[in-house]
This record gives sequence, structure tokens and C-alpha cells, in this order.
Amino acid sequence: MYPPRGGLSLARGLSLALALSLPLSLARVHSGFDLSLTTVTSLHRELKGSFAGERGVLEASEDWHSSSSCETFAELSVQLLRKLQSSNDLTDMEHQLLCCEGETIKRAYQDTNLINDRVLQTMLQAEDNYLPSANYFKCVQKEIVPYMRKIVATWMLEVCEEQKCEEEVFPLAMNYLDRFLSVEPTKKTRLQLLGATCMFLASKMKETIPLTAQKLCIYTDNSIRPSELLQMELLALNKLKWDLASVTPHDFIEHFLSKIPIHQETKLILRKHSQTFVALCATDVKFMANPPSMIAAGSVAAAVQGLHLKGCDSMLSQNLTDFLSQVIKSDPDCLRACQEQIESLLEVSLRQAQQHQPLSSETKTVEEEGDLSCTPTDVRDVNI
Repeated sequence: MYPPRGGLSLARGLSLALALSLPLSLARVHSGFDLSLTTVTSLHRELKGSFAGERGVLEASEDWHSSSSCETFAELSVQLLRKLQSSNDLTDMEHQLLCCEGETIKRAYQDTNLINDRVLQTMLQAEDNYLPSANYFKCVQKEIVPYMRKIVATWMLEVCEEQKCEEEVFPLAMNYLDRFLSVEPTKKTRLQLLGATCMFLASKMKETIPLTAQKLCIYTDNSIRPSELLQMELLALNKLKWDLASVTPHDFIEHFLSKIPIHQETKLILRKHSQTFVALCATDVKFMANPPSMIAAGSVAAAVQGLHLKGCDSMLSQNLTDFLSQVIKSDPDCLRACQEQIESLLEVSLRQAQQHQPLSSETKTVEEEGDLSCTPTDVRDVNI
């Protein structure tokens, strides 16, 4: 029988979990370490022997659940670990002792079973439910105008980029912002608060470790307080009717890439460029009325066009736009127009980036350039 939870708090750590005769896998969880089977077994035997010599056999101890027994056992555990540290065996154990607490964020692999036509059709049917009103600037908002949305969207994109958020966070946050503005008149002084709140919600939906309210307030130069952000979160949830599982263009990209016969290395580049186009579209008000599937299809087609991948499959590449329009059940001319708008938006963005580029940028090292180009919103490598 395991000791009470209070005992674990008194003698927390590797030695306690092992000496309680827990299963080896469970002992690794309690200890916070990943040990080899040989190391776990040897520690287990030596620790039980030390405790048996001091207190008698574990199973025969009547006051095992008392706090004094746990404290005595904890002292013996510490002594044993110190003994191991002072011995030469520690060197042999270093390559086996791996702490689970690291900076690397654990993420699940993509479930390939979800990349099928049934899931695609379900998303196509559901995407219209999450479209914002295309004319809320005229019908709902009195103070907010399109260029204000552009400013706050650029700021949100920079925050997501600097915090290395998942690619889905920014488009999802923009979807929340547009849906909120479609139903709730908002003062322009509260637009940045709304943008921070939407990033707060989207990060909770998509991130393993979401953004904190304190960190988002710092990005506003402390113009808002965490309490205001939390209050705005409740208001946004109410206006969105707690329906946060929006369909975004990112949800369609992998489905479209799976239908294009290209190599895996090329698919990685194509995915990155498609995500760049999706992020750019989210900052522009002209794409609000387009469904996510059309933005994703136009982004993939524009990426294929820009990367000169038409040699991968001549029959498919010649009619890629027509093929994707059949997949999303859209008019080919509409999809082609969307693709042209995306390419035009990219050219404008590249031109603006070159105009705002400082003269000293030529002195940057190659390492700095390589580090900056890895961001999902970088457009310097995109070729149209």
C-alpha cells in the first residue's frame, strides 16, 4: 500500500519513489528523471537494504504511514544519494541520468489519420460559421477604420513572431478579433487591448505553453493591466459565444500539400511559404470576406508558382488552380483572382520592406541573416 500524499511531499524525489516498490515506469515519473533499467534496479536494492538495516523490514513496519518514518526515510535517501555522488559510479551514471525538465517543448506528431477527405469535407462545411462580417467597419464600428486594423494586426504578428508562437496562433487571433468587431462596437482606444486578448485566447487554444497576461501587458508598454486583459477575455468569450474552434487557412494547408506529388524536402519549403502568405492575408482587410479554404488554396498555388515547382508533375501543375478549386468546391476564376491578390500583396510587402530597410543592414553577418530568415513571416526568400 502506498504512503499518503503527505509522505510524498516530505520525501519527494528519486529515492522515495524507488524504495516504495513502485513500478519502474511510475518511479521515473515520481522522480522526474529518466533512468536506465539497470540503474533503477541497483538503486532500488541498495536503498531498501539501507532502510531495512535502520528500521527493519518495510512490510513489517507498523508505523510506516507516520511522518517520523517518512522523515527518517528521507534522511536515509539523501545520505544514499550523497554517497553515490561521491563514488566513481556517478561518472558512469551521467549519460543515463536525463532530467525531464528542459527548455524543449514536447509536441505531438501530426496524426496522419486526420488528413483525409472526410475531415476536409467537414471543415469545408464548418468554415462559413466562423466568417466575420465583411462590412463591419460601416455597419458596426463608428471609430475603428481599416488602417487601424492593419496597425494592430502588424503589432500582433510581431508579438507572435518574437514569442515564437505556433503558426496557427496569429490567424486564429485575427479571426477572433474580426468576429468580435463584427458584433460589438469598440472604441479605438481599446483596440490594442482587444488584440492582446485575442492573442491570449488563441495561444491557449494552440500553444503547449500559452502566453501569459503579464507578458502581453509588457508588449503594450504596460498601457493595459492584467486585470483589464482578463475582464476583456470574458467579454470576448461572451461575444464569440465560447466557440473558439475556428477553421483557419492553416487547417487546409496540409490537406492540399498531401494531394500534390512533391518530395518531402520541397514540401517543407512549400509549407513555409504558404504559411507566410496566410500570415500576410490575415493582416489585410481585403481577405476578410474570403473563406479560409480559398486563402489556403490561393497561398499554396502562389507558393508553387513562386518556387517554380511546375516540373514536379506536368499534368497537375498546369491545372493546379483548377484542381484546388474542385477540391474546395469553388469557382476557378475566384480562386485565380485570390491567388493574384496574394501575389500582389506580397510584392507590396517586399517593396515596403526594402524601403524601410536601414542602410546599415548590409553590414549584418550571414549568421544574423540566417537567424532572421527562419521566422514564419519572413518574405525575403519568396520568389514571384
